[in-house]
Amino acid sequence: MNPFDSRRDFMKKTALATAGASLVPLSSYAQAKSKNKLPAWKGFNLLDFFSHNPDQGRPTKPDYLKWIADWGFDFVRIPMSYPSYLDIDRTRPIRPDEVLNFDESRLEKVDQLVEKSIKQGLHVSLNLHRAPGFCINAGFEEPYNLWKDQEALDAFCAHWEMWANRYRGISSKKLSFDLVNEPFQRENPNDQHSPGGPVDVVDYHRVAKAALGRIKSVKKSRLVIADGNGGGGMAVPELAYLDLSQSCRGYHPFPISHHKASWVYKDPSAVPPVDWPLQQGEKMLDIDTIRQYYEPWKDLIDRGVGVHCGECGCYNQTPHEVFLAWFGDVLQVLKEMEVGFGIWEFSGAFGVMNSGRKDVDYEDWYGEKLDRKFLELLRAQI
Repeated sequence: MNPFDSRRDFMKKTALATAGASLVPLSSYAQAKSKNKLPAWKGFNLLDFFSHNPDQGRPTKPDYLKWIADWGFDFVRIPMSYPSYLDIDRTRPIRPDEVLNFDESRLEKVDQLVEKSIKQGLHVSLNLHRAPGFCINAGFEEPYNLWKDQEALDAFCAHWEMWANRYRGISSKKLSFDLVNEPFQRENPNDQHSPGGPVDVVDYHRVAKAALGRIKSVKKSRLVIADGNGGGGMAVPELAYLDLSQSCRGYHPFPISHHKASWVYKDPSAVPPVDWPLQQGEKMLDIDTIRQYYEPWKDLIDRGVGVHCGECGCYNQTPHEVFLAWFGDVLQVLKEMEVGFGIWEFSGAFGVMNSGRKDVDYEDWYGEKLDRKFLELLRAQI
């Protein structure tokens, strides 16, 4: 089914379903012009549990959390690959009967990062970057499809119920749940360069509603966030009826943010140079283009849906001055909407530390390589 046809069908159905307990007619939002319901948290993603192989995680050094807080940031997002905290045989593909083999010792490592972050005054967003049956990244063979298979959805809900129970005593002011990273559907899920597009919105609604219900059954006040469709960039008004906030991305335009990224381009060396503003054909992309891109997200805010930018930033192959000029405009537009942000990583190719850029005069910061210009650009938003 064409995802855009399914979107129209879904809107027709939900418009008629005003008697449903979980659905509210769009007209109730139509006149609402409100401030963003979510705090404008600002900070970074921490990649300790990003890999399905726990031995390949990127541990957060103890000083990192202190520096994040000392510099005035108040947010960290923890994108997790669910196999990283399972007790499984990693020499072969995972089986459906193994996806709930929780490893207490590995779960405790997540606990420790959550606790340390909260102690520094940072709001923690816990995210399933790889969920049972789906990940936008290849490199791990899933046993089923989250968007189509009930068994996968049952496992997905069971994971969130586990986390909900585990952190039941932590306030939503300190901890939120981000259901699943960047819904997307590839023709070949095992090929990173395989074409794809948005998940059928009916399937996304079903999955989000089921997981939300399971979480809320444990702690009704838990703040829950759903990522934008189509890889995070598409606002999802069909979810506005649910008790969900939404998470956008700060990667537009993609040729700037992911310049020469190997997981995006089959031949990075063939990618043309970039500048900002960016000429694409007869069109010049600039800050007004960015404002237009975020209009659907602004519309969600006006309808009373909280919005946060869970991921943003720029790969280290974009020339530094181009990156700073472009990202300054992205931050300006997010600020106009009162939307906070999470840079994809603190230390690494997208980060303020140790980014590996060849055109940066790094500052030595306790043995780390600090991109001071990038840091100060971010701090100017605080």
